[in-house]
Amino acid sequence: MVSRGSGRVLFTASTAALMPGPYYATYAASKAFIQSFAQAIRHELTDTGVTVTSLLPGPTGTDFFDRAGMSDTPVGQGSKDDPRSVADQAFDGVMSGVAEVKTRSLKTRMQSVAAAVLPDRAKAVTHAGFTEPKG
Repeated sequence: MVSRGSGRVLFTASTAALMPGPYYATYAASKAFIQSFAQAIRHELTDTGVTVTSLLPGPTGTDFFDRAGMSDTPVGQGSKDDPRSVADQAFDGVMSGVAEVKTRSLKTRMQSVAAAVLPDRAKAVTHAGFTEPKG
């Protein structure tokens, strides 16, 4: 892509990348890595014609929560964004070359705002309220 002077890369991170993730710490940490990696690669590719976009969706209506053993958590049982809408927003973002796509649902926007203003301890406590198993 760099040698031809054009290209687009999309990384799927998560709003979980923006805060500590009790009860699924490995997942949240891996998404934080992806977000940091995408930002670093984007910087390295400045002025090459290659753009890097990071997708930061919130809870999305996929099989994720079942596969992750999180069906009995508040986030697993709560409302979720439509996967088609998330995919459409990701496509629009990567095609326009934006750095980040935070999905437009109210829930996801509120999570992103909270992650930007709360101290880490408060983010961990708040996030734990959504991810702690109830079973």
